[in-house]
Amino acid sequence: MRAVVLDAPGSPEALEIRDLPVPTPEPGWVLIRIKAFGLNRSELHTRLGLAEGVTFPRVLGIEATGVVAACPGGEFVPGQQVVTMMGGMGRQFDGGYAEYTCVPADQVIPFNSELDWATLGAVPEMLQTAHGSLTVGLDGQAGHSILIRGGTSSVGMATAILAKQRGMTVFSTTRDPARAASLTGIGVDHVIIDDGDVATQVRAIASSGVDTALELVGTPTLPDTLRSVRVHGVVCFTGMLSNEWLVRDFYPIGYLPQGVRLTAYGGEAGDLPAAVLQDYLDAAAAGDVVVPLDRAYAFDEIVEAHRALEHGHGSGKLVVTV
Repeated sequence: MRAVVLDAPGSPEALEIRDLPVPTPEPGWVLIRIKAFGLNRSELHTRLGLAEGVTFPRVLGIEATGVVAACPGGEFVPGQQVVTMMGGMGRQFDGGYAEYTCVPADQVIPFNSELDWATLGAVPEMLQTAHGSLTVGLDGQAGHSILIRGGTSSVGMATAILAKQRGMTVFSTTRDPARAASLTGIGVDHVIIDDGDVATQVRAIASSGVDTALELVGTPTLPDTLRSVRVHGVVCFTGMLSNEWLVRDFYPIGYLPQGVRLTAYGGEAGDLPAAVLQDYLDAAAAGDVVVPLDRAYAFDEIVEAHRALEHGHGSGKLVVTV
């Protein structure tokens, strides 16, 4: 099989396509013929040498979408459409940047859809993170308002779509005014141009602050995001688009606005119910929701795709078809 191998951290050119043996699944594991895989900041962190617990050489990729090729334990039928994500993929064992991947059966989620593979490949980790952040992290309810910091990211756009489905009022940020239309196009109520002082702009619209906020940029913007939220509101720290996730010399009384609550979310495949995945795909097929896919690359374009990932080009998910 062809696979994208990283021997050590480096530039996008460090990603090399090589021929490797197709993995042989043991009972309890599933061999998946990959049709598409999404690109994630997690893989960028690994390539840049920022991730911990990674051994090299490694086939990157924390998610994949495809069909079951073999399942000796009988948990899934060959030919079944499935997604997989997390659980050590692309870090502790080889991941989704390949024609095949072999993963534990408990991190495989079945689905049925006639959507094209590029669209399907955009969904799994994006939906898992957005759904988990909105439900577990923020307990978003109809009538609540939400600020999404990093709104044109794939998770940001997916969260906005899910929040609108729940009847929430969505504030979403972008640093680039040219991307505002991509946010209004998915139903965002208030586009905030991020000039570093989002809190002032938010409170000009909602004087007491928003009910909830999703932090996807990282610790550099977190204090301002916290200031955007009302007393007893909640901020969920989920993403690190800035590649910065540590708060140095954290002093809670000085850092947290009085009465504002800070939590975090980082999920696994088991945190995405199969019914949530299927409902989202069905809604997309019916035209009721949008899958925020920015661009699909060919397998041989992996270096170009990673370069775009690193520089934050586009709005939405970057996908590679296999």
